[in-house]
Amino acid sequence: MTDFLKATFKVDYPEFGLDVDLKLPASGITVVFGPSGSGKTTLLRCLAGLEKSGTMEIAGEVWQNENIFIPVNQRAIGMVFQDSRLFPHLNVRDNLLYGYKRTPVDFRRLHLEEVIHVLALENLLERGIEKLSGGEKQRVALGRALLTSPKLLLMDEPLAALDAQRKTEIIPFIRKIEKELSIPIIYVTHSMSEVLQLVDTMVILKEGKVVKWGPVEKVFADIQLRDAIGDQHSGAVLDTTVLEHDTEFGITRLDFMGQELSVPLQNIPQGQGLRVHIHSKDVSLATQPPDGLTSVLNILKTKVKKIGENEGYSVDIELDAGRPLLATITRKSLSNLNLQIGQPIYAFIKAIRMVHDSERV
Repeated sequence: MTDFLKATFKVDYPEFGLDVDLKLPASGITVVFGPSGSGKTTLLRCLAGLEKSGTMEIAGEVWQNENIFIPVNQRAIGMVFQDSRLFPHLNVRDNLLYGYKRTPVDFRRLHLEEVIHVLALENLLERGIEKLSGGEKQRVALGRALLTSPKLLLMDEPLAALDAQRKTEIIPFIRKIEKELSIPIIYVTHSMSEVLQLVDTMVILKEGKVVKWGPVEKVFADIQLRDAIGDQHSGAVLDTTVLEHDTEFGITRLDFMGQELSVPLQNIPQGQGLRVHIHSKDVSLATQPPDGLTSVLNILKTKVKKIGENEGYSVDIELDAGRPLLATITRKSLSNLNLQIGQPIYAFIKAIRMVHDSERV
């Protein structure tokens, strides 16, 4: 993984301090997650150049250290906030062009037609801002930020003011920006639904410090992060590919690392990716495959990677299925199975949730 952004920030306020050291990848969406007051917005302020403390290097270019400080208006950064902050006296086209016209010609990598196409804004260009829905306003705000040709896009809870339907509409556009325009995104949220649908790399903040960062599948399945992730979301995030649809039985079959999973029928083309979430309490373990028929459709061959603390009535087991998988079983089951690190084990999966459904849960 190539480091795109290296940053160390130490900021002290009277009642809060931020102390972070980050190395983030050159692609994908990095989601900064944590409770209110954990330092998410302060981190974005530092990245944007609104705080002078610390060091920052982006794509090999130093933006700040003990001798250098590039001010916010000179940083190739696009910013999108919870409030779209569009100019009400300008129509959509002129809002989009605002940043473009102020970007030197030699630095313009993105152009109006390209951004309009990616964000599907063709039918909105002559419309006044007051006639836009909340989701449409955020798409225009995204477009305006992109037309500054940023090397990095910062998004501070951009969907917080939208209802579930509007969020569902705009999330695919955020993913599309990263994939089609190859602009790294740092996305701040406290919504686990948004995390599940968007994240490639996850940074968990707590009390101004980084609790954990890394690829989403490793962070979610880390048995030491149950409290940070939240018990209702503890488990595995898996990226799969649609193999085929069985309309007779209402099932879509998925490929996961050479093994097969079945989920309720999805309206997704064959060959397209689908991200799923498997809660740790929906995973049972067995040392042998079933002898006869079983109602459980999803059984994965795995290995025991880590056994959690044997406290209370249950224990977390981290499994290796090519990607991390997490199971929560009772202490009695752990005793019966006599699990050992590296032991082959079968994971019986009782339920699989599509992350695009998580907003409705």
